[in-house]
Amino acid sequence: MNIQVKSGEITKITTEVLVCLNYEKDKTLDKHIKTLDRTLGGQLTDLHKSGEFQGKPNQTTLVHMNGKVSAKRVLLIGVGPREDLTLDRLRQAMGIASKRVRQVKAKGFTCVMPDVPKSVGQTELVAQALVEGAILGDYRFMEYRTDSSRNEKNLQTCTLLVPQGPDLTEVKEGANRGKVLGEATCFVRDLCNHPANVMKPSRVVAEAKKIARESKIRLKVLEKKDMEKLGMGGLLGVSRGSIEPPAFIILTYSGGRSTQKPIVFVGKTVTFDSGGISLKPSENMEQMKADMTGGAEVLATVRSASRLKLPMNVIGILPVTENMPGGRATKPGDVLTMLSGKTVEVQNTDAEGRLILADGLAYASRLKPACVIDIATLTGACVVALGQFAIGMLGTDESLKSDLRKAGDGAGERVWELPLWDEYFEQLKSDVADMRNIGGRGGGTITAALFLKQFIGEYPWAHLDIASTDWSASERAYVPKGPTGIGTRLLIQFLLNKS
Repeated sequence: MNIQVKSGEITKITTEVLVCLNYEKDKTLDKHIKTLDRTLGGQLTDLHKSGEFQGKPNQTTLVHMNGKVSAKRVLLIGVGPREDLTLDRLRQAMGIASKRVRQVKAKGFTCVMPDVPKSVGQTELVAQALVEGAILGDYRFMEYRTDSSRNEKNLQTCTLLVPQGPDLTEVKEGANRGKVLGEATCFVRDLCNHPANVMKPSRVVAEAKKIARESKIRLKVLEKKDMEKLGMGGLLGVSRGSIEPPAFIILTYSGGRSTQKPIVFVGKTVTFDSGGISLKPSENMEQMKADMTGGAEVLATVRSASRLKLPMNVIGILPVTENMPGGRATKPGDVLTMLSGKTVEVQNTDAEGRLILADGLAYASRLKPACVIDIATLTGACVVALGQFAIGMLGTDESLKSDLRKAGDGAGERVWELPLWDEYFEQLKSDVADMRNIGGRGGGTITAALFLKQFIGEYPWAHLDIASTDWSASERAYVPKGPTGIGTRLLIQFLLNKS
């Protein structure tokens, strides 16, 4: 989608659809829309008075102009009471706008920059949220559809109209950031929507190679022989049942000083998770093509750091494999020696994400990082604990967790902290090895994080469990049915805040 920012009079802008965001319970229209209403002879005010349009969150009313102004149509979208407004309400409104505009076969639309209370955010953040919502709401994955009647084209343009000039520079900056973040999330959705017979480990490597063409990014890929030499028993053990060879991807973005310690992201990248010998039930197993969401989000984050020209060093690590049953597959009861040298008894081969992440975290500790954040569709227990609207967060550093919480609140991808108490490690003790890879039914998200903690070294570390948010059973304002990409904008916003 082409994103534009223009200044001009609301009654003179030529556009297929003019989007106006309106508050609920306000006695008068937004100050910028009053001018339009006067030109229309009070038509918009009449809609308010009649109750046809009340400004409730995501409520829409489409009005044809019939030549009264330069815009062909006006689309009113509610954002709820002014005092309850958030950046995410604005994202939702723009997600709805994209869908509604596409329904009327328009190629693009113009949104009037709303009058927003300063407590919601600076002009730059408002513009960023609006553009994110427009791009995310327009997302559809149509690559494998052959029915042309369902293959409607996506929107071509979204323009932010600034009725007054002084904020134009800030709006442009925010709109550019919103475009990068929105496209990053759509990139993740695409990768996770591709079926596993297409999105194999080799395809993930190919995607990493494309990203390495971006400014200031270098790529290193470890192959199976390299993993064997290093002793990556976790990744090698999980990959044994698959005919697809594993890969260990390291993407390095150097935007800061050479002496600056890097922020390291580690993403679980299981391109298909059958459960291995501990085979999953067949119901919903097709969703396991998205078990690579964490890794896809790390790819998108490194790419975005380059496109935003962030003045910092960022490293993305992706242990990539399938988890399949087979004659050579790891069996329950097998013992693996990890990259760190610690031994793990595998009591359930479906607890594979923590095994590959353990090697990723141990490798990260060799890079002398400023901090490490891992992100993974790790536990079904997180879905039980938090439902679909919160990302599970655990970690060792209060400052890092606070920064992630702030970034999540701003991005509309909120985190909720769970305890990381050592008492839970009792559940991971093994009779034959240093630890086992499962800890029983109770506190499954916590015991999984405690497992990872054994491999992190002394640096600040946080773990994000996105199993609760990475797949949506239904379509929402700017969230599609299927892979959501939730967590992508959280990571990028974290970097933006740091920069």
